[in-house]
Amino acid sequence: MNKILVATDKPFAASAVNGIRKITEDAGYELRLLEKYTTKAELLEAVADVEAMIIRSDIVDAEVLAAARKLKIVVRAGAGYDNIDLAAATVKGVVAMNTPGQNSNAVAELALGMMVYMARGAFNGASGTELKGKTIGIHAYGNVGRYVAKIALGFGMKVYAFDPYVKDEAMIAEGVTPIHNVEELYKTCQYISLHIPANDQTKKSIGKNLLSLMPKGATLVNTARKEVIDEEGLLAIFEERPDFRYLSDIEPGCKAEVAEKYTGRFFFTPKKMGAQTSEANNNAGLAAARQIVGFLEKGDKTYQVNK
Repeated sequence: MNKILVATDKPFAASAVNGIRKITEDAGYELRLLEKYTTKAELLEAVADVEAMIIRSDIVDAEVLAAARKLKIVVRAGAGYDNIDLAAATVKGVVAMNTPGQNSNAVAELALGMMVYMARGAFNGASGTELKGKTIGIHAYGNVGRYVAKIALGFGMKVYAFDPYVKDEAMIAEGVTPIHNVEELYKTCQYISLHIPANDQTKKSIGKNLLSLMPKGATLVNTARKEVIDEEGLLAIFEERPDFRYLSDIEPGCKAEVAEKYTGRFFFTPKKMGAQTSEANNNAGLAAARQIVGFLEKGDKTYQVNK
């Protein structure tokens, strides 16, 4: 009998666990839970004899993969997968997957929610501004970017997007104006919403050069990864442009300096919150379970990320 481990130091909601259990047990598999663990040793022990595992933000590095002697597949319940050592997984013959699209609406709603919060001065009683009529640029028009665009259009914003992998026709059909170079996107838009992955090409790619192009009243919204921000450049823009604001669902390394010097011009959630809704929690967990069953039963590798 295949054994499936759900290893989550931040557990799924009970409804999601129940759904995962039904999917896996209906397929004839044994489900094991490792929740709220506090040491890596607990994880290393738990993976020793399982064929598959589901994780959230949990780290699956070379040491974990080495300890998982029978592991065939690991699925990150969510879009980002930089917490899996893909090279080590490939060497060991382990298929790594994510569950793209399952958290998209939750992340998009958070992005727009933070924008409203900042536009209205954190609801401090003073006069704020509206999103209607403002320009927003979607930097990477994937699953989350599309949801952000849809909601922003509902607010009456003018929506632009840059993504060299998406055809103009697809954007235009959804009411979005395509832009063909990233500098033009930043020049055009008062709000920029980041949806790029963190990789060798994108890490520290958002810095002073791009941010200085933004028009007056610039607001950068980051629901991607903190690694894509050049924090030295970010601090320089904060210093040079009193109109600049930064919203992120993960605290930057320079949080203390930003908080000390730039009160009222930033908002950071205390932990990464994009997927923290009961709906997204369920969607991603159930998708992960279905993908494991599909792989073990039929060899389906549709969402493999270490090809």
